[in-house]
Amino acid sequence: MFTSLSLPPFNYWIINFITFSLLFIFLIKKSNNYKNKKFFFFYGWLFGFGYFITNLYWISISLTFDQSFKFLIPLTIFLIPAFLSVFYGLIFYIFIILKPKKIFTSFLTFSLIFGILEFLRGSILTGFPWNLIVFSFSNQLEILSVLSIVGTYGFNLFCISLFTSPSILILQNTKKNILIFSSFLIILLLFYVHGSLYKEKFYTTDKKNYDFKIRTIGSNISLDRFYNAINPADIIEELIEISNPSANEKAIFIWPEGILPGVYQEELKKYDKIFNKSFNKHHLLIIGTNTKLTNNGNNDYFNSFSIYNNKLDFLHSYNKIKLVPFGEFLPFENLLRHVGLKSLTNNYQSYSSGDQRKIINIKNQEFSLKILPLICYEIIYSGELFKNSDFDLIINISEDGWFGQSIGPEQHFAHSILRAIESGKYIVRSSNNGIAGIINPLGIIENKVSFGKSGYVDLSEIREIQPTIFSIYGNKIFGLLILLYIFLIFSFNKIRNE
Repeated sequence: MFTSLSLPPFNYWIINFITFSLLFIFLIKKSNNYKNKKFFFFYGWLFGFGYFITNLYWISISLTFDQSFKFLIPLTIFLIPAFLSVFYGLIFYIFIILKPKKIFTSFLTFSLIFGILEFLRGSILTGFPWNLIVFSFSNQLEILSVLSIVGTYGFNLFCISLFTSPSILILQNTKKNILIFSSFLIILLLFYVHGSLYKEKFYTTDKKNYDFKIRTIGSNISLDRFYNAINPADIIEELIEISNPSANEKAIFIWPEGILPGVYQEELKKYDKIFNKSFNKHHLLIIGTNTKLTNNGNNDYFNSFSIYNNKLDFLHSYNKIKLVPFGEFLPFENLLRHVGLKSLTNNYQSYSSGDQRKIINIKNQEFSLKILPLICYEIIYSGELFKNSDFDLIINISEDGWFGQSIGPEQHFAHSILRAIESGKYIVRSSNNGIAGIINPLGIIENKVSFGKSGYVDLSEIREIQPTIFSIYGNKIFGLLILLYIFLIFSFNKIRNE
């Protein structure tokens, strides 16, 4: 539970040197006298449960808006951490099966198993890579610059080793172990130096100036719109007021995800009279909408990223691929809907998943821009966002109101920082009841609309950098680091005296 304070928005990362070292010392001391290996699964599960129940409690807030879900709140508070903790239980159990006799090789083995299981947690069963320990450094941008090379999972593996490294001094205080501990600190310092040089180089690159503004909106519109008969026209007028369009300025306006419930993609044109009062040919609108497609008499619904011109003629669309379990789709829906369950964010049925994510090329007489669209928590998936880096920036639209006044929106925004560094791209984020902002490829927040506020920020120029190493090779680099750890484990195991 103490370890959770290292995560956003607190970021007391120094805590991890204490908690991870104590955890490893406990594991080693227990392993010297163990009788039943199954107990180690329980030890790992307990650590994971304390960790996740304190930093993911906010998920249960999403169930407070619909009376039919409130009975699930106690279950959600405990069951989600309980499930995620299984991965931590497996870390301990596998370690005790493989545990070498030597301290340093045990330390490397523990780090390796931990890093691999965290990768699996973020990959299987749709994946939930939330709150990896690497997020402790989300405020240390110079250090985080290494993500452009090794990615989130690669740096997460290093972080586990770094935070556990004091334990080898406590367990076996030798000159060699002092050197090993010092080496991790030196590597961390080298990451900082790399980040400082990377930052300096970034600010010497040429600027690309647009003759239009990319205006991203942060709004604070209540989730009551999903449950009460609120006129969409009122919401549209409020968003237009926040957007503050000017007849003489060319601008692309970005509005949040699902901001107009009950208005499908093809129905937005019904409100063209409202738009015509403020929008003209110099304006484009990007907005999160729902899409309904009929196929063989059956309706499929999609959470969509939609682009319109000033006349609300539909131009481009992307249907969300990574859906939120229980939020956007109900697992085993045919069974669970008979006991009264449904997906949280709509009143009809689960969303369907889109086919693929493609770069959207906005090109006409007024605008020329290539964007990568992402909806809500799709931003959390490291190494899975794109294969082709030929685009200008990433646009992420989100609705964070489901998590109330909790730490959830802060954590959500932190993911955007890591993705910007990995990809080497600007990220423009629009959110309702969350944080909207512009993040550059260094992870620096150039401008933002704070949590709980309404307003906008503009982007009119970017600095272009070459594709990052990670954006080219992705999590293959994490695979190479795994091989490096395996090589070190076998190499040190052959040495008689570590």
